Amino acid sequence: MSSQTTTLNDYTSKTVSVLTSDGRTLVGTLTGFDQYQNLILTSCHERVWSEDRAVELVDLGVYVVRGDGVAVVGELDEEAEAKRDLEKERSEGIKPIIHTNL
Repeated sequence: MSSQTTTLNDYTSKTVSVLTSDGRTLVGTLTGFDQYQNLILTSCHERVWSEDRAVELVDLGVYVVRGDGVAVVGELDEEAEAKRDLEKERSEGIKPIIHTNL
């Protein structure tokens, strides 16, 4: 069995989707990052989900995401993305991560 590790280097210059710890969804081209997982996205937009409206796309241009706010980074499937109709999609927003002291 072979294991394959994916790093942020593998996503550089590719379109990625970033879920933040406060529940935001950002889509853009990963242009750079540092050892703290701070991300630089170009051609970035935020997808704002609603239960009663189409997905709103908020243009952010060049955007820096602080590493401590990054929950998930994944490569966007361009082919699958082209088939989506965000005008028809509805969804409750992603809930933020709540940190508690146990």
